[in-house]
Amino acid sequence: MASRMKERYLQEIAPALMQKFNYTTVMQVPKIEKIVINMGVGDAVQNSKVLDSAVSDLQLIAGQKPVITRAKKSIAGFKLRENMPIGVKVTLRGERMYFFLDKLFNVTLPRVRDFRGVSSKAFDGRGNYTLGLKEQLIFPEIEYDKVDKVRGMDIVIVTTAKTDEESRELLTQMGMPFVK
Repeated sequence: MASRMKERYLQEIAPALMQKFNYTTVMQVPKIEKIVINMGVGDAVQNSKVLDSAVSDLQLIAGQKPVITRAKKSIAGFKLRENMPIGVKVTLRGERMYFFLDKLFNVTLPRVRDFRGVSSKAFDGRGNYTLGLKEQLIFPEIEYDKVDKVRGMDIVIVTTAKTDEESRELLTQMGMPFVK
């Protein structure tokens, strides 16, 4: 399934982008570099068990073991000390990245209630796209009964595109359901 998406990129999407943006070589065509899925777990300050369930959820979603992110500095107002675990993240590349993208576009996003498409304003100016999800329940791997707390996550799609326009075209061709 994932290799189909990569094959489609090589055979259809890359030539179409080359023609649209007048690239001289195939190496100029933007491609997806990596996907970073980040889940902030602020409750981990009081209860360290919360982090374990976030790790297991993210591992099910990504198919890869996440790393625990730690606080860079202490913030007294949040009862946070330096190096305390406050989140989990996973970076996907290669086959796993294409597999996750395929699943996100075709299975997960259509499961969102009242889904009309993702915002086309979430580009950062350098061709990367960030998507925020409010709950992990929309992923088919997560069992509703086993969830202790609904947590959101950020999905960052990092591309080699120089501009947002190139990146938007690449993601649209890949099958990203943008708002019409």
